Amino acid sequence: MSTFLSRRRLVQATGAALASAVLPALAQTSWPSRPIRIIVPYTAGGFTDQMARLLTVGLQKQFGQPVVIDNKPGANSIIGVDAVAKSAPDGHTFGVVIPAFTANTTLYPKLPYNPRKDLMGVSLLGVSPLVAAVAPNAPFKTVKELVAYAKANPGKVSFASSGTGSAAHLTSELLKSLTKTFMVHIPYRGAAPALTDLLGGQVPLFLDPPPNLIQPAKAGRITLIGVASEKRLPMLPDVPTFIEQGVPGMLGSTWASMIAPAGTPRDIVKRMSDAVNAIIQSDETKAKLDTMGTFGEGTTPEACDAFLVAETTKWGKVIRDAGVTLD
Repeated sequence: MSTFLSRRRLVQATGAALASAVLPALAQTSWPSRPIRIIVPYTAGGFTDQMARLLTVGLQKQFGQPVVIDNKPGANSIIGVDAVAKSAPDGHTFGVVIPAFTANTTLYPKLPYNPRKDLMGVSLLGVSPLVAAVAPNAPFKTVKELVAYAKANPGKVSFASSGTGSAAHLTSELLKSLTKTFMVHIPYRGAAPALTDLLGGQVPLFLDPPPNLIQPAKAGRITLIGVASEKRLPMLPDVPTFIEQGVPGMLGSTWASMIAPAGTPRDIVKRMSDAVNAIIQSDETKAKLDTMGTFGEGTTPEACDAFLVAETTKWGKVIRDAGVTLD
């Protein structure tokens, strides 16, 4: 009897062990079981939306399910990010965010989600360094001349941004801090009206990603004076970096990262990260990113999380030091 029971227990134990090994594999192969939604917390057509749409065809081929872009703009990306945070963590909802996601942690005293606890990184998709452009009537045409003029004329130099707390705004605040100058911020409702006023000479300085600046620069309507990156951009080889021109630490960019609701199974997050990274690092996508002035990245979820924490810390300090508010 005891021998029979021991054999029976052995069989049960063996069966349980096999089940525990097989079930995760079954769960893994059954994902995704329906269309994948990627929430973009901005309107269609902008940088965030473009980065998300670069992934759709490749992900559909990889996973055999439709991939739907869901634009949920509003409240400096908070509405869309909150939708990601409150989605079921089953691997069928992801989001794509840009620097406002990390800046909002400091800008807003209370968010409807906790960035650290309610969300998790999947992959840093790409980084697009900002380029400083000056108006045709500006009294400076180089970074050195800008800094000298701003120091000699405190408060007389204004700079445009696509909105308070945007990458353009905070990078310009960083420039003020690094050069110990005082310049006046003029926020706009998006990059398009800011560029319009730059072209018209109503504002002398504007930092923006390269795509919108290249044609006006070629036409001689604006002058590009510096790249906020460690290295020059392949699409703008003649524009030196701020670092080259004596402003160490002047690094600012817009970037795009994929995130997921916290609690999404790690194996699913890794599979999505691997698939995304393969797309980002493909020759076809690299060529598209080059035209956008964007360096393709493609990182592990852990590296993405670390990047988001570092960006939150960096821009939090800039916001506090500059006294940036949303008033």
